[in-house]
Amino acid sequence: MKTNRRKFITNSLTCGVAAATFPLTSFTYSEKTKNNFNEHQNPNYLKLDKVLEQPVFRKEFFTSPVIIESVELLRDGNKFLCRVRSTDGAEGISVAHSLMNTFYPVFVKHLQSMFIGLDARRLDEIVEKALIFGMNYRYLSLPIGVPLATVEFAILDMMGRIANKPIGQLIGTIHKTDIPVYQATEFRERPVEESVQFIKEAVDRHKAQAVKIKVGALMFMTNDLDAKGPAGRTEQIIPLIRKTFGDDMPIYADANGYYQNVDEAIRVGKLLEDYNYMYFEEPTPNFWHQKTKQVNDALSIPVAGGEQEHSIYGFRWLLANGGVEIVQPNQYYFGGMIRSMKVARMAQAMGKTCTPHLSGDFGFIYMMHFVSAIPNSGPHIEFKGYSDIPLECKTSSLLLQKDGTIKVPTGAGSGVEIDPDYIKKFKVVKEA
Repeated sequence: MKTNRRKFITNSLTCGVAAATFPLTSFTYSEKTKNNFNEHQNPNYLKLDKVLEQPVFRKEFFTSPVIIESVELLRDGNKFLCRVRSTDGAEGISVAHSLMNTFYPVFVKHLQSMFIGLDARRLDEIVEKALIFGMNYRYLSLPIGVPLATVEFAILDMMGRIANKPIGQLIGTIHKTDIPVYQATEFRERPVEESVQFIKEAVDRHKAQAVKIKVGALMFMTNDLDAKGPAGRTEQIIPLIRKTFGDDMPIYADANGYYQNVDEAIRVGKLLEDYNYMYFEEPTPNFWHQKTKQVNDALSIPVAGGEQEHSIYGFRWLLANGGVEIVQPNQYYFGGMIRSMKVARMAQAMGKTCTPHLSGDFGFIYMMHFVSAIPNSGPHIEFKGYSDIPLECKTSSLLLQKDGTIKVPTGAGSGVEIDPDYIKKFKVVKEA
C-alpha cells in the first residue's frame, strides 16, 4: 500500500501564526492591481499578506539601541567572513557562501555602508531597505542575496551574543533541537550503476536515514542545443534506488528544473509515485510558476520548489495558487533568515511545509538554527556533509547521530566559536 505523501508531509504542521502587529505598506495593492492579478477572487492573498505584515526579529530581547559601528568583509583567498561590531563593543561573525568570491564587489560597493549607524533592533526593516538601497533591486537574486545574508548572519550572531540567545530564538520560537536529515547526493553525470554505488557509500558513511537523488539532467552541463539528457537514465535509477535502500527508506528526488515540458515532468513524477518517493523537487524551471503548478496539480507526490526563488512575491503566488506543497528557500540565496522566515510563515498559513535548501559547507549551521524555529519543517532536512572550518561548539557535536539527527547548537548567537587563529589569516577587503 502506497503512503499518502501529502498527508505525511502535512501532518508535521502545527497551529497558525500569530495575529499581525503592524502594517507593511509594500504589500498594499490598489484595486486596479488586484483586478489585474485576480487577487480579489483569491482569499489566499489576504491571508498571506496578513502573515507578511508580522515582524520576525524579536527585538523585545533588547531594551536599548544596538548601533552598528562597523561592517567588515574579511578575505583569505577565495574564502570570506563578515565581522560586525556595535558601538558598545559587541561583535558577531559569519561565514560567507563560496559565491562571495564572485559577488564581493556588490557587498563592498552596494551594501556595506548602509548598515553603519543603524539600530540593529530594526533588522526586519533594514533587510528590506537593503534590497533597494543604492538601486540594489538591480542586483536581485544571488548577487544581492548572498552578500545580504552574510551581513544578516553576522548581525544575528552579534545580537544573539548580546541577549545570550541562539539565533533561532531571535527569529521565532524554538520548536526542535534535534534535526532529522536526509543525505543529499549528486552524481547525475555518472552511469547509473556507478551513481547508485556512490549514493550508497554517502548514506553509509554518514548513517543517514533518508536520501535525495537527482533525476533528469543539468541544463548547464551541455552546449548541445538538442541534448535531452542521458536516455533512459531516470527510468533506470528511480526503481534501482528504491530496490537498493528498501521499501522503508524515505527517498526524495530533485530535477533541478530540468523538465521544460510539463507532460514529461508529470510522467517522471508518476514514476516517482509508483516507487513511493516522498517529494519531487523543482520539476520545471523555477521561473515557470504556472508550469510548476500544472505538475503539482497532476500528481499526488508533493512538488517542492524555491531554491532559486528570490522574490517574496514569487513564493506568495506559488502558495496562494497551490503551485507547490513544499517551499524551499535557501538562506544564503534568499538574503537571510528573516526573509526565509516570512516564506515559512506563509507556508504554514496555507498548511504547507518548509524544507529549506542547503548550500555552503558552514551553511548547515545556519539552516539548523532556522529549522529549529519553524513549526512546519519537513520530516527531513538537507545534509551534505561537515564544514572544514576549525571551530568549537560546546552544545553540540555537530555530527549526525545514530538516530539520523543533528543537534542544534543552543549557545549564544551561532553557538559556535571559530578558531581565532583561523580568523587572523583573513584580511579586511577595503575596495572591490
